[in-house]
Amino acid sequence: MKISLLHYTAQPVIGGVESVMGHQARLMADDGHQVTILAGRGAQTDPDIAFVQLPEADSRHPEVLAVKAELDLGRVTPRLERLASRLQAALDENLAGADVVVAHNIATMNKNLALTLALQRFSQKAGAPRLVLWNHDLAWITPRYREELYGGYPWDLLRTPWPGAIPVTISETRRLEMAGLLRLPADSIHVVPNGVEVTQFFRLEPTTRSLVEQLHLLEASPLLLLPVRITERKNIELAIRTLAVLRSQFPEARLVVTGPLGPHNPANMSYFRQLTGLRAELKVEESVAFLAELRPESLPDAVITDLYRLSDALFLPSREEGFGIPLLEAGLARLPVFCADIPPLHELGGEAATYFSPDANPYYIAALIRDRLMRDHSYALRQLVKREYTWPRIYSERIRPLLAA
Repeated sequence: MKISLLHYTAQPVIGGVESVMGHQARLMADDGHQVTILAGRGAQTDPDIAFVQLPEADSRHPEVLAVKAELDLGRVTPRLERLASRLQAALDENLAGADVVVAHNIATMNKNLALTLALQRFSQKAGAPRLVLWNHDLAWITPRYREELYGGYPWDLLRTPWPGAIPVTISETRRLEMAGLLRLPADSIHVVPNGVEVTQFFRLEPTTRSLVEQLHLLEASPLLLLPVRITERKNIELAIRTLAVLRSQFPEARLVVTGPLGPHNPANMSYFRQLTGLRAELKVEESVAFLAELRPESLPDAVITDLYRLSDALFLPSREEGFGIPLLEAGLARLPVFCADIPPLHELGGEAATYFSPDANPYYIAALIRDRLMRDHSYALRQLVKREYTWPRIYSERIRPLLAA
């Protein structure tokens, strides 16, 4: 499918709409579509996404500003029509052959009413592509714009439904506002929220990104981190048993054991086989990840740091420790700590950690984790973001069906 996205400006211009449009374009291109961004100002920032500059689409173009100055005083002059005609000719040329046009804010904002006129006229021509009007902001309900708006042509275009166009907005609040403004049924307006790109937000290492994809770590809820080598004194079997119990209440719970086998004891290989056997016995092969199976060598420190950022809690059931660096790292990463009640760890964690005996019942430990996390509002918000507001999920659940409709 050929998809064109249209706005006043595009990346690398900094702005919320520009960022959203960039994410959408990338997701569409990754989904196999031929994507073009058209804007008055910007540049090509992705080799797979074409950029076409339409200078007079820019809200800060001198001619656009001159027309807007007249309109802000309530004056509609031939200058508006001349500019709209030039812009319509540019749209005719550059949107020819498109299957879908996604226009951001142009139908509801008065930043460039000549572009609004041009796009509305273009959309009514025979054979025009399907038009999706993506509305982030609504000039008519925003107090700071009211002095610039007047009843009648062309301002009424910003509060009138466009025949055949698909209206989209970014929140339930905006949907209700749009429904009232445009006199449309609320359920005729699609809601597609903005999102976050987790790998970009955390600036994850390429190795981390690969692990996240292989192990579906962004779907974990919660994600428990056990950053240790595989040796018997780390009591990893207790972590596996606890995870198995936890999954009865948190079906998407996952445990990641980061380290390779301990290098000094040949018995560690036998211990590792016991652990993988226990994992199979408890049917948690998809939920307990030993990174040693994917990366036999030690992981770089930067990747371990990434995993702290992605995780929801540190889980450290060791029977023996001389110190306990993971507690310090968890403190910097603001992670809740669940650890064995042994002197070195208690010395470091003080009252800030949640303790249990290295021989505790896994059901008891699972209850500790559940109760602690259920009281944590930061954890709840984190899960909400991962569940509802990551760009890949938004694209697969909301944008792709909209494009195919």
